[in-house]
Amino acid sequence: MKFSPWLLCAVVVAVAGKQCASAQAGTHQALPAPAVQILPGPDAADTGPQGSTYIPVDYWIYPAMARLQALGYVDTAYLGLRPWTRLSVVHMLERSEPKIEANPNDTEAQEIFLALAREFQPDLEHASGLMRPRTQLESVYSLVRGIGGTPLRDSYHLGQSIINDYGRPYESGFNNYSGFSARASVGRLSLYWRGEYQHGPSAMGYSPALAAFLSNTLDQVPYASNPNQDTIPAGLIPTANDMRVLEANLSFHLAGHEISFGKTDQWLGPDKGASMLWSDNAEDIYQFQINRIEPLYVPLLSKLTGPFRYVFFVGSLKGHTAPEGPWVHMEKISFKPTRNLEFGFDRMAIWGGEGHEPITLHTFLKSFFSFSNVSGAVKYSRNDPGYRLGTFDFTWRLPFLRKWVTLYTDSLVHDDVSPVSAPRRAGYHPGIYLARFPHFENLSLRVEGASTDTVSASMQDGQFLYWEQVQKQGPTNKGFLVGDWIGRQGKGGQAWLTYHLSPREEVGLEYRRAKAASGFIPGGTTQNDFIVHLRKRIRRQLEVRGRLQYEEWKAPIYKTGRQSDTTAAVQLTWYP
Repeated sequence: MKFSPWLLCAVVVAVAGKQCASAQAGTHQALPAPAVQILPGPDAADTGPQGSTYIPVDYWIYPAMARLQALGYVDTAYLGLRPWTRLSVVHMLERSEPKIEANPNDTEAQEIFLALAREFQPDLEHASGLMRPRTQLESVYSLVRGIGGTPLRDSYHLGQSIINDYGRPYESGFNNYSGFSARASVGRLSLYWRGEYQHGPSAMGYSPALAAFLSNTLDQVPYASNPNQDTIPAGLIPTANDMRVLEANLSFHLAGHEISFGKTDQWLGPDKGASMLWSDNAEDIYQFQINRIEPLYVPLLSKLTGPFRYVFFVGSLKGHTAPEGPWVHMEKISFKPTRNLEFGFDRMAIWGGEGHEPITLHTFLKSFFSFSNVSGAVKYSRNDPGYRLGTFDFTWRLPFLRKWVTLYTDSLVHDDVSPVSAPRRAGYHPGIYLARFPHFENLSLRVEGASTDTVSASMQDGQFLYWEQVQKQGPTNKGFLVGDWIGRQGKGGQAWLTYHLSPREEVGLEYRRAKAASGFIPGGTTQNDFIVHLRKRIRRQLEVRGRLQYEEWKAPIYKTGRQSDTTAAVQLTWYP
């Protein structure tokens, strides 16, 4: 059975839960006072033997922590490096508590802090106690999604109607995704598992003529020899009835690092709507990862850069046919020179694949250490260093508005070391976050732009960012872009107006626009999405999420005239 190792992990979690001693009782309303300070001063990261599971990036913790950070607190949160582990969030809250206690009139921050403290109190108690096994059934959920009209499901070409959804299948009609998550830890070891059943109806995709044009002309992949490509939804799309593992990882904690193997979420940018290098827009990949989960202070160096964090992972990409089976590795480092400024640099390389070059330690090291341009002859040889992308991002709480406004951006460049050195060849995803309004403490506004249509006039036909002459299906996994939903040579943006009913509850309005250049797609494409969303708790253990989306789109190369689709979704989640 394809996923039997990970299903076995889930069984282990469940069985181990029956054998574990019960957790020590506790009803504290706040975390204990922090014993250390990270900024400024030497590294005070946890070096104990306690492991901790990662928090999925679609969990309520992240928007709550991001808002608390934007209100002027949580100075040790690295927004450009997610996910976080549960204990790393505990340490962020410990270090933030004195600052929050010193501002008793900031009731909004106090409320968010207490909600987070209640969430992580069991983790704090477990970490401070004996090294006893601990397991928990984290959640059981079912998401029902109904779609009327024809949605877009092609992030690599014409657009995508439902974004940042782990590459789940969706088509017009009834869609359902039902599953559960569980976690376990003992000493330095931790285990996380989330899996679900996925149903999506059948549909008719692109015509043979359109599929051939996209493949032959835009991707330069011979369609006659590659008729079945995950990046091109062509012909009859069969009904999906799959059991899929969303996340499953085993981690070992060592000196402030989590060393893990399996499927793990990644969100490598400060933006809410997208990460240009890696997001949850596609299904997670199986990867080996080393993640510095606690801020590191290096004498002398950190006097200039401040404490920093870093992450490295390597794994294989699925759904590629040109070449087949490439691998990817990614490295990122983020710095916090001040409490109010964070900046980071990424580097990602896709290399190898059947018929091109083998996946070996030699080819990995060549890809890892190569930073210069190479000739076409080298690109098509066994010495190809791979398809290389670099990013730069920053988050800045603005002067005089530290508790109100945060400015941030993410940027991406192809075959250059960094967007800083080649701004005209870079794509951008900037944003601004107003965490509250005067006299309306519960109201927030976030606006983001997006562009991969570079300034450089030589970049045409979508054959630059997210495409490469050897790795022609780009940074995709099972057909979906792992990065920004804006896609190749596109422009657009998003806006969110949110009323926070509580730290775990909200209602809001969203708008999203995406437009592909006519130099890439003949006639261009345009998408306009209008969304209402709700997240509400019924008692403490049951959460209801609702989402209503109306979309208008134009893609003359696919369908003539203005098209529209409507999506209604309801998710029920039980937190035992």
